[in-house]
Amino acid sequence: MAHAEAANDEVFADVALHLQDLVLDSADVDEFLRDLAGYAAARLSSPDREVFCGVAVERHKKATAIAGSDPCIRTLDQLQDKYGYGPGITAMRTTDTVLVSDVSQEKRWPAYASALSRQGLFSAVSVPLVLGEDICGALSLYCRRLQAFSSEDIATARAFSGQVSKSLRLALRIGRLQDTRDSMSAAMKSRTVIDLATGAIMAQSHCSQHQAFSVLLQASNTRNMKLKDVAATVVASIPGSSGISTYFDE
Repeated sequence: MAHAEAANDEVFADVALHLQDLVLDSADVDEFLRDLAGYAAARLSSPDREVFCGVAVERHKKATAIAGSDPCIRTLDQLQDKYGYGPGITAMRTTDTVLVSDVSQEKRWPAYASALSRQGLFSAVSVPLVLGEDICGALSLYCRRLQAFSSEDIATARAFSGQVSKSLRLALRIGRLQDTRDSMSAAMKSRTVIDLATGAIMAQSHCSQHQAFSVLLQASNTRNMKLKDVAATVVASIPGSSGISTYFDE
């Protein structure tokens, strides 16, 4: 099998370039995963064996990101997340490949196996994705045929997943940077509108900055509104405030 995986590394030499384009063209991680699932299904199918692909990624303090090449695949992966078991989750938790040759004989996850069967899918293989600390993922392939995945097919899936892991790590890193930027931008906008409102109250009431901020805080608590929303209301009430901007160039 090691020889087969080495050979597949050469076959999939172009995959890295295609995945790099997907990373650059995707607006966020979810879009990348959707495009990845579709690409993987198309690339790993053959004329006599159509496969469907699901991708799942678990991140710290975030909901599991799930994508599928077909709506039913996304639903199946959501079921795994709900049940807390299945081939994809097992592959993620054990970092090992999980094969389901015949769902009718599957005893490890009976409810999930029944769901597969109802969708007309009778075999599956899930391969872990190596994504770093606090992040785990799996790429799962499904087929309507029994015993659709040979040892060579599994080696192919592993080699493909190796390329996917590299690009997905990059997409996740970019996603984290985008989240940080958005959080900082939101914090700056909130801080600015609060400062503007505090200044307005100081001017109107001839009070200190501390006293003006206390007025805002008390209004926030009394009205059960976020502090920035109360501040925005104060700023909006200032004559000529329509030209005031709290946005920053990115």
